[in-house]
Amino acid sequence: MGEVSLLPLNRAGRPVIQMGSGRSPGAWSPTFGAAAGGGGVRFRVWAPGKGEVCVIMEKGGKREKVRMQATGGVHEARADGGGGLRYWYSLEGGPPTPDPASLAQPDGVHGPSMVVDTSSFEWRDEGWRGVPTEDLVIYELHTGTFTEAGTFDGVVPRLGYLGRELGVTAIEIMPVAQFPGERDWGYDGVFPYAAQNSYGGAPGLARLVDACHAEGLAVILDVVYNHLGPEGNCLPLYAPYFSGGYRTPWGAAINYDGPGSDMVRRYVVDNALYWVRALHVDGLRLDAVHAIFDSSPKHILTQLAEDVHEAAESLGRAVAVIGESDLNDPRVVNGKAECGYGLDAQWADDLHHSIHTALTGERFGYYQDYRGEEDVAAAFREPFVLDGRYSGFRGRNHGAPSTGVPGNRFVVFAQNHDQVGNRADGARLSVLAGEGGARTAAAAAILSPYVPLIFMGEEFGSRSPFHFFCDYSDPEVARGTREGRRRELEGQGRPFVDPQSASAFEASRPDHGESASLQGEKTLGFYRSLIRFRADHPAVRAPRENSVVSLSDGSVAVRRWGGGEQVFLVFAFRDGASPVRVPGAVCWELALSSSGEAPRTLAPGERAAFTGPSASAYVEG
Repeated sequence: MGEVSLLPLNRAGRPVIQMGSGRSPGAWSPTFGAAAGGGGVRFRVWAPGKGEVCVIMEKGGKREKVRMQATGGVHEARADGGGGLRYWYSLEGGPPTPDPASLAQPDGVHGPSMVVDTSSFEWRDEGWRGVPTEDLVIYELHTGTFTEAGTFDGVVPRLGYLGRELGVTAIEIMPVAQFPGERDWGYDGVFPYAAQNSYGGAPGLARLVDACHAEGLAVILDVVYNHLGPEGNCLPLYAPYFSGGYRTPWGAAINYDGPGSDMVRRYVVDNALYWVRALHVDGLRLDAVHAIFDSSPKHILTQLAEDVHEAAESLGRAVAVIGESDLNDPRVVNGKAECGYGLDAQWADDLHHSIHTALTGERFGYYQDYRGEEDVAAAFREPFVLDGRYSGFRGRNHGAPSTGVPGNRFVVFAQNHDQVGNRADGARLSVLAGEGGARTAAAAAILSPYVPLIFMGEEFGSRSPFHFFCDYSDPEVARGTREGRRRELEGQGRPFVDPQSASAFEASRPDHGESASLQGEKTLGFYRSLIRFRADHPAVRAPRENSVVSLSDGSVAVRRWGGGEQVFLVFAFRDGASPVRVPGAVCWELALSSSGEAPRTLAPGERAAFTGPSASAYVEG
């Protein structure tokens, strides 16, 4: 039997667990899982009510079993070994089972776990301090489809293009927690700590993060703390990780407030800290926080944000916690004094929905609640268009005003993985609204008073679809997913694409060669100009209150000021939009045009006319 290190007990007889306990010298490791260091490996797993738990190690073609010592439901053992050691746990003599806190699943979700020595990663980012939230221009990508390689290492050669050429300041990576097979969006991962093996695992992710920092790019990782996927989920075998009282649209909710929830919360918060401390990521995008249920005095979102911010302070760099929420509730980003959760930012969908309806006229699903350009104008004043307004989609009033909340606490977009991929056809805006419409939408998002996000490929007007795809090996799960998807998309009037098919995945890869076409070059040049204009003009990044928004038939005009300057932005959403009278008693110089309009000056009182959907930006002459 290996050397055993038991946990101390508190007065209630429960184990006392400090954040990162069991870390090896110079390295941070999560509370649970296998941590290499000091010439051996410390194994620790939470399995209350299990009389006997053993760790089974694969060494030299043989299996070695070590019985673990229990302290208040936490089982621990130490054994010889290091990075690369494969192992399982056995619960009360049962079959080998992967580690719920596994850092690697080299053979997939049904195979053994593997020890990863994160202290062996080589980093060159000692001087990296991150990117403040107000300076973020985010590029969302899916690792498996962004390049032909479909790996973390495959992304690295394109970082110069993203940072130096396009001008974004951060990449946001769709979830990488180990999922079944090799094709998946990532939101049904089942090993939250294990970076997907087919992408390159934790070492590959570390190389990507390090390369991003060398290019001046922050890395935001999409993480899922509301549910786990249906295939390969071993957590229920060990402990009460899931709630009996709540359900999400995707399965059982995680247990944040029931019996045993203290350990569940530690497991989840440590997961967030693992990505920040061991993998050096600069932000976490928390998926669907409206599906996180917690009635505890301190909400799990608050606990997570506080611990991540404390870690960021100790590391001396900026780390953002960003929530995806469809609640239109300012409490997500409000601080403790306002009874909020204290996240740094949240996704705000309403600008997208308003732009989309203005350009396409679609009114199915949640689009029925939006009134086109009228609500685009509203979204420039208040990120939540549904700020207590009645929602026909929900059959009730929805949302609350975000009065006093700075604009940089909201992330907006013209396109993202959900808004494209949750269509039956996976069609991008370039297909639905044409190149002119897509460029107009991008201008409205990037020049808004909020943090802009760009979805991979949109910057050159990619016409490739982005479908929902998965790769389940369990035939029942595959069938259920396929049929559930079919029901979800009924009524869109478009052909159904089987998410299990390899063709759904292959078709979703943007063709970067499109950027060399005449239209691609024009669109890419416009995106570069938009991002540069945002960076060069403090009036664009000024508080959202520094705006005067006016609405004409088919168009929205916005005058913004700050940093000793003014800008005048005009967005026309259809051909024949009414000309807009320029504001004030000054001349305005055309600085940016989606249609390639030649530079010109507008005199006081003159009207700007438009042909087709277009966007223009003027600076005070």
